[in-house]
Amino acid sequence: MSEPLILPGLNPTRTAIIHDWLITDRGGERVLECLCNIFPQATLFALFRVPGSQAPAIERMNTKSTFIEKMPYVRQFYRYYLPLFPRAIESLDLTGFDLIVSSSHCAAKGVRPPPGSRHICYCHTPMRYAYELFDEYFPPSRRFMHFAARLMMPRVRRWDIQSSSRVGRFLANSANTAGRISRYYGRDSLILHPPVDTNFFTPDTMKPSSEYLLTVSALVPYKRVDRGIEAATMAGIEYVIVGSGPEQPRLEKIQPSTARFVGNVSPEELRSLYRGCLAFVLPGEEDFGIAPVEAQACGRPVIALALGGALETVIEGKTGAFFRDENPRALAETIDKVRQIEFNTEAVREHSLKFSRPNFESGIKIMIAEFWNEGRC
Repeated sequence: MSEPLILPGLNPTRTAIIHDWLITDRGGERVLECLCNIFPQATLFALFRVPGSQAPAIERMNTKSTFIEKMPYVRQFYRYYLPLFPRAIESLDLTGFDLIVSSSHCAAKGVRPPPGSRHICYCHTPMRYAYELFDEYFPPSRRFMHFAARLMMPRVRRWDIQSSSRVGRFLANSANTAGRISRYYGRDSLILHPPVDTNFFTPDTMKPSSEYLLTVSALVPYKRVDRGIEAATMAGIEYVIVGSGPEQPRLEKIQPSTARFVGNVSPEELRSLYRGCLAFVLPGEEDFGIAPVEAQACGRPVIALALGGALETVIEGKTGAFFRDENPRALAETIDKVRQIEFNTEAVREHSLKFSRPNFESGIKIMIAEFWNEGRC
């Protein structure tokens, strides 16, 4: 566990950590877990939470949530409450806090810092559905939801842009995200890749004994797991899919004999699946993408769409291969190529170490300390 960060002139209890919501345990929560270790005496705020859904370092925090938590069926249908998120996040009372650290992919960065406080935001992405992924989150096939979302989205987008001015400094999880922060908010940011537990995710001493492809993903439209399913069918190879989400019923309807959904698995089961796969498949664009780096930490190559964060985490020919046309046929052809390549497990593993948790914790401590000290000059 990381040593707490002690900042000159800051009472540790006067630090607030803001996260969007606490119901899933994915890449963003790995960043939050590190922040909670760095600031163990901070107060954690979120729009809503489900107790018991997070890592111990997060669960032990003094946590406060908003009125969204009391809304009916919030865990299943929280996206429908998006119009209420700006009001909810602004309702958080941060009086008495001197340092605000937000971990944001939706509304967390929009809190209202009290006068004299300092707000630094680790941005996983600007709000996806407010910009280029609207139809993926609110598909036209769901007519009422699509129509209602289209009516309210301009207001949400205006708020998202305006509230970005409340952030003193942005940290971005990738150059890809930094570009989007610049494009939508007109702000510069420092790049710090998120943490990967390279001490836990390690190679097996044995060569993979079975040939299958692996994807670890939330089952939501923009992840394009359907593209992976079609490509694996064309290539005639088993495709194992770890994860859950609202897309699962639709994906299961097109599920061929080559695809296998295993749901959410334990960390040990996940590591075993990484170790045994022929390759990890990233069928859609990611802001960064922690799962492909976990696969590389286990010595396995990655087949990825040549867009977004994958361009920062995969080295073509050394740790994986790219497909460049956004269709299943291009992915299937790349799968066939990868089956003919003998990747060096040690080289794949070595590349992943630059994204290790100690590197992240060291980097974010330095960035927060510099930001805090600048404000005291």
